[in-house]
Amino acid sequence: MAASIALVSALALTGCGRADSTASTASAASVDNTPATGTVTLWAPDGDAAALDSVLAPFKAANPNVDVEVTLIPSDDYTTKLQSAVAAGTGPDIAQLYTESQSQFISGSSFLPVPSGLVDSSSFFPGSWQSGVINGTAYSVPWYAYTYDLVYRKDLAAQAGVSAPTTWDQTVPFFQALQTAGAAKGLGADVGWDIYNGQDLAQLLWQDGGSLMSSDGTKWTLNTPEMIKAIAFNASFFTSGAADTAGPGFLDAQPYFVSGKTASMITGPWVIGQFDGVQGTPGWTAANVATAPVPAGSAGSIGAVAGGSWGVLSTSKNADSSWKVIRYLSQPDTQVAQFKAYSSLPAVQAAWADPSIADQPLLSAFLTQLKTAKTYPQSSTWAQVATQLGAEMEAVAKGTETAEQAASNIQSYADGLGTGTK
Repeated sequence: MAASIALVSALALTGCGRADSTASTASAASVDNTPATGTVTLWAPDGDAAALDSVLAPFKAANPNVDVEVTLIPSDDYTTKLQSAVAAGTGPDIAQLYTESQSQFISGSSFLPVPSGLVDSSSFFPGSWQSGVINGTAYSVPWYAYTYDLVYRKDLAAQAGVSAPTTWDQTVPFFQALQTAGAAKGLGADVGWDIYNGQDLAQLLWQDGGSLMSSDGTKWTLNTPEMIKAIAFNASFFTSGAADTAGPGFLDAQPYFVSGKTASMITGPWVIGQFDGVQGTPGWTAANVATAPVPAGSAGSIGAVAGGSWGVLSTSKNADSSWKVIRYLSQPDTQVAQFKAYSSLPAVQAAWADPSIADQPLLSAFLTQLKTAKTYPQSSTWAQVATQLGAEMEAVAKGTETAEQAASNIQSYADGLGTGTK
C-alpha cells in the first residue's frame, strides 16, 4: 500500500437534497465537440481544486482559445461567498458544489440543467449522480467522491483473533476484542455531538431499512422503530465501554489510533495518508492498518456519499465552454490525473481501475462502499435536523434519555421546521 494518500479538505457536511430516483437530465441543448473559446470563470474551495491548473493543462492545450480562470476560496468561507454571489447575480460561470449539500443551490433556478448527452450518468457512482438530481433533472456533474468505512488496527485484530465485523451483532464484540489486545478503547468514536453525528445516524438508519423522509419528501419519518434501533445501536458503543463519550477530539483521532489508545474509527479515506506521518515510520500503515465496509444492519452495509460536483450558473455568459470544461473534468483519465495530483478519489467508477488506485488495497473497501452509498435528503432543513440528532445521540449515549425519547424529540423538532419542500 502506497502511503501517499493526501489529506482531503474537510467538507462542510450541511443539508443535502431529496434526489429523484429517475436521475435523468433535462432536455437542454447538447454541447458539441468544437473547441472551447472565450473566458470561463471557475470558483472552488481550496483543497482538491488546488491541483486544477495542472489537471486542466491538457484541456487548455487542446483548446488554445479558451481562458479558464480558477479562483480558490478558503473552504470555511466558500459556501457563504457563493451564496452571496448567487443572490447578487455576480457568481462565476462554473462553481464547485459539495455533493452532499448542493441542494441549497440547485433546488432553485440558480444553476442550469446538465445538457443532454454531456456525460453518461451511469458512469458515476449512483449516489454521487443522484445528489445533483431534482425532480428528474440533473443540475451538477460529479467530480470526486468519498464515503466512510471502518478503519482498524489489523495488528491488534490478529492478536485478538478476530476479523472485521460484517454485521451489527458482531460490531461491539469486535471493538471489545481489540481492547483485549491492548487498546484502551476499541473505537475512537466521533464525539462532537453535532451535525456530523446526525449524518452518521442517518447511515445507521438506512442500514436497518429506515428512511429519514416520506417517499414524496414532504414529511420527516424519524420516530420509527428503525430510528429507535439505530440510536440504541450507536449508544451501545459507549454503554459497552468500547468507546468514550468524552474523546478523542477531532485533532486527537489519528494520534490516539496510532498509539493504541483507540483501535478503530469510522472515517473517510484521507486518514490513510496521515498515519505514517503521525507515527513517524514509513510503512507503518501498510503493516498495521486495514479497512472494511461498515457493518451491515438488516438492510445491508450502507454509507453516505460525499465529495465535489460541478455546476454552471444560470447567469453564465459562456455556458457552452463551461460545460466543455466540466465534460473534460468528468472523464476517467482526467479524474485519475486529479487523484495523482491531489488524491481526490474519482466519482467516475471506471477511473478506479487505474493501477494508481486499484493497487492500493486500503482503498478497495471505499470502492465497495461507494457503490451502495446513498445521498442525504434534499431538504433545506436537513442540516438543522442532523445537528439536533447529534444532541439527542449524546443524551442517549450518556444515559440521560432513552432512544425512544430521543426519536420522539427529534420528530417533534423536525415537524416544527418542516422539510423545506413545497
